[in-house]
Amino acid sequence: MLEITKKFGRSVVGIFSSDHVLDTRAMETIASAEDLASEYLITFGISPTAPETGYGYIKPGESLGVGYKVSEFKEKPDIGVAERYIKEGYLWNSGMFLFDTDVFFNELKIHAPEVIDAFESFKDIRTTYSNVPSTSIDYGIMERSSRVATVRIDHRWNDLGNFDAIYNEFEKDGNGNVIYNCDDMLVNSADNLIYSRPNKIVSMIDVNDMVVVDTPDALLICPRESSQKVKEVVSVLKDREDERVQLHQTVYRPWGSYTILENSERHKIKNIIVLPHKKLSLQMHHHRSEHWVVVEGMACVENDGEKYFLRQGESTFIKGGIKHRLSNPGKLPLEIIEVQLGEYVGEDDIVRFDDEYGRQ
Repeated sequence: MLEITKKFGRSVVGIFSSDHVLDTRAMETIASAEDLASEYLITFGISPTAPETGYGYIKPGESLGVGYKVSEFKEKPDIGVAERYIKEGYLWNSGMFLFDTDVFFNELKIHAPEVIDAFESFKDIRTTYSNVPSTSIDYGIMERSSRVATVRIDHRWNDLGNFDAIYNEFEKDGNGNVIYNCDDMLVNSADNLIYSRPNKIVSMIDVNDMVVVDTPDALLICPRESSQKVKEVVSVLKDREDERVQLHQTVYRPWGSYTILENSERHKIKNIIVLPHKKLSLQMHHHRSEHWVVVEGMACVENDGEKYFLRQGESTFIKGGIKHRLSNPGKLPLEIIEVQLGEYVGEDDIVRFDDEYGRQ
């Protein structure tokens, strides 16, 4: 928001999650709250359709015309409490906000001054974020401020926060199955969500109300009603420091992307795409060497102080401990196959000496 204020002055800023589904009428309701945002921090409450235990709740208070002053925020309840909330007129807390920058920063200074302090002593983005206290907007400001209002959304909204919610959004076959990206061979099976890979046959026999998500590096099978427990799996993987929590088979970078084709403790094979006129950092690895083969395009290689070009079918070798850089000087994407060999081939074995994107 600081950058928005510097560029545009006082502004109204909307904050929306990327996995929410909204129809046109819901967006019109959001737009109608702009004037109210000049006095209040706005959060949007959703009219409940069921006693949902996966959402927090908002208790509306005094009417403000377009919306209501927030009387109280409630954490995610159990089913009995959720049923009571609905009877008493509570709204689901959508986690969507509309803030006037002046109002937001004024309330931030009052209720979370340590956040303002971290940004006012700005040096670089990594240092700044490491100094910012770990707190949510809800807890840090919204639950403490007296200038909070909620605007009710009665139109179509869905938080695609779990696979059951995704199931409810997609078109279904005659047996209630949602099948995406694969070939299916189902026998006496209904109301399932199935995601796999193109040209792969997924067969289910006498199976109902299940989620099957098959990706190159993970397989999930669970009842649809238990799909929120995926968070528990992620939590365990984080505790184990499993890099697959953060890095998937295909990883996107500012310069392009890479896809891991094969992986073991001592080798890794990647398909790397470098966008036109983009370059990777000047870097070095302690524990691995690399072989590069150009599949398509032209590669510019810096290797131990030497600079040269590679065309389709040509290759080069990067020794461990040597500074090197890959870039694409052409107008078309560059595609290479990279083979890593060494005692350790983790993504954290990298020392950057120069990087256009500010990474360290």
